[in-house]
Amino acid sequence: MNHPDRPGTSHGDLARPVPPTPRVPPVARFADLDLPAEVLRTLTELGVHEPFPIQAATLPNALAGRDVLGRGRTGSGKTLAFGLPLLTRTAGRRAEPKQPLALVLVPTRELAQQVSEALAPYADALRLRMATVVGGISIGRQAAALRDGAEIVVATPGRLHDLIERRACRLGRVRITVLDEADQMCDMGFLPQVTEVLDQVHPDGQRMLFSATLDRDVDDLVRRYLHDPVVHSVDPSAGAVTTMDHHVLVVHGPDRYAVTTEIAARDGRVLLFLDTKHAVDQLTRHLRASGVHAAALHSGKSQPQRTRTLAQFKNGQVTTLVATNVAARGLHVDDLDLVVNVDPPTDPKDYLHRAGRTARAGESGSVVTLVLPGQRREMSRLMAGAGIEPTITKVRSGEAELSRITGAKAPSGTPLDGGPATPRPKNTNTPFRGLGTSKDASRGTGGKSRKANEARKLAEARKAARVRRGG
Repeated sequence: MNHPDRPGTSHGDLARPVPPTPRVPPVARFADLDLPAEVLRTLTELGVHEPFPIQAATLPNALAGRDVLGRGRTGSGKTLAFGLPLLTRTAGRRAEPKQPLALVLVPTRELAQQVSEALAPYADALRLRMATVVGGISIGRQAAALRDGAEIVVATPGRLHDLIERRACRLGRVRITVLDEADQMCDMGFLPQVTEVLDQVHPDGQRMLFSATLDRDVDDLVRRYLHDPVVHSVDPSAGAVTTMDHHVLVVHGPDRYAVTTEIAARDGRVLLFLDTKHAVDQLTRHLRASGVHAAALHSGKSQPQRTRTLAQFKNGQVTTLVATNVAARGLHVDDLDLVVNVDPPTDPKDYLHRAGRTARAGESGSVVTLVLPGQRREMSRLMAGAGIEPTITKVRSGEAELSRITGAKAPSGTPLDGGPATPRPKNTNTPFRGLGTSKDASRGTGGKSRKANEARKLAEARKAARVRRGG
């Protein structure tokens, strides 16, 4: 249902006009804000001294209870921009069983856990209880956490919908609602669950919506559910980030496997994007057999596996993360300076979200996309749609130009999981079947299967020979 008493809903033309609330100017220091002493002390303890631009602009209005529309890419400090007001304005209240007081809705499990981890120290300081509600983890445990009482819930739409259906969660007392990465939630088909949530929370509550883009679905959410929002667009798109370099590397099909392996063996972390789960797993196995500390991340992994892999990537145990688009949104890793599209993205929005994993919070980074000669024209159109003019370079494995752009180097060849060492790939290798389109990925395991078949046939021939000899 909509709320006719709430200007900005679909019935807003019939509602009594409400004069706009004065906008509060940005601040230069956290100390200039009306934040609890416990929050200021925790900020200092964590080494957070000056607000990022999105925080400086958003915090005064959000703390005053205004609805907020924040536009910009991830990596700008949005979590504290909405998290500190949400926690501050909830402090001192106590949730009844199954009835949270504040809600943060995000599109992916990884982002939910990231938001929860980022806000936990401040919630603890204010003695607020948090519950993270995502798929892939026992729904019974999450229902128990809500039953015990949680003031703040960080949730993905699907799992929250399931808990509401089970009557394990009621949203009528939620007075602060945050939609983070609203455009991705719409892209992933969660719009019905999002509107269901917004129709159930307290009609006079505060809403904060953050999105990289404001396309039709997101614009509809803003018009229906935000009341006189303060708009902040202080964070540029990935294409406008001056600390981010964009490269298109033109490679020949037989050499793409070797190029990818050498990039993965670089010093420092790298995030590799591929289209399919099969391709991710196959490349990861090859990289580990080549001596590269690689790990796979995709929707086929259990949530504990995904959480462990991300933790290992962040602490450096894993240096190469091979992922599908599940990592293209919300994943934040400090000092990640290289993202590689092994499989080119399919549209400008995908490119910008993948690119947004690097050059975050003022740091520098590079985005590299590998293309075959026949893909250059299509990639040029995609880049133009993203507002990016990349540097285009023809490269081959083992060449200095590849190392200059990506830090690529020859892998050690010492396998990490036992088994024979993998020789350094040569330019004459057949193309890696796991890299490229899903059609490529479905063709089998390439040379590995052929070798197995040959060995099986040889063993059968030897057995037949022994039979003939009476052995």
